[in-house]
Amino acid sequence: MVSALRGEQTRVMVRSWLSRSHSGTREIAGLAVLYGLYEVIRGAGTENVQAAMTHTADIVAVEQALGLYAERSVQQAFEAIPFAPSLLGLLYVLLHFAGTAVALTWIHRKHPDRFPLVRTTFVAATALALVGYVFYPAAPPRLADLGFSDTVTHSTGLDLSSDLLGALYNPFAAVPSLHFGYALIVGIALATIASRRALRVAGALYPAAMLLIIVATGNHFFVDAALGGLAVVVGWLAAHMLVAPPAPGRPAPRMATSPARG
Repeated sequence: MVSALRGEQTRVMVRSWLSRSHSGTREIAGLAVLYGLYEVIRGAGTENVQAAMTHTADIVAVEQALGLYAERSVQQAFEAIPFAPSLLGLLYVLLHFAGTAVALTWIHRKHPDRFPLVRTTFVAATALALVGYVFYPAAPPRLADLGFSDTVTHSTGLDLSSDLLGALYNPFAAVPSLHFGYALIVGIALATIASRRALRVAGALYPAAMLLIIVATGNHFFVDAALGGLAVVVGWLAAHMLVAPPAPGRPAPRMATSPARG
């Protein structure tokens, strides 16, 4: 009885915490710690190169059977456009981090009632993706010996497979694609929350733009993106169960030391 009561109290406390929009400092710190932990776990495991290559071959076989295997053709088309590889390589790095951070900050400041669900969806989707990285290592196209170029490394000088980045970064953690998954969350949030038409349109187009970027830079297959989208859908469903909806007409309460802005 006591154990059950404590369990219920813990559940209520967790649900209450997740259902609130906390101060910006706390939210940033919490997400930074979680993402850092995610990167450490993601990159700490021993890389099974043989298994990763086998899984990538399976992905290619599935795409070929479905008539979807066109990633190299997409990359070649953009390689023929002056400065396009450099631009796409830069966007691959910047949008995933800076773009996501700016979007989360905007939602937190302007729509605190929507932020708890968006934040919890990010956390749940990231946790699901981590399971995929651990149990299904897969090489990205650029490392699969399939003729793809490493656009980011060649165009930006940032070697994603270097020893320095390899301390926290596992190059064989490609499935599912959180580049696409995060873009999908941000895009849907902007398209459904923003009051300005330009922002809604940008949100609607953002996931498709990210899909083009990750494919054209040789970092993901279409299947990787589809599984990233699936992780987001499951994460969103989990977030709906964990986050209490705000009262109609009232923003979600904040746990902050200063009044909410904007």
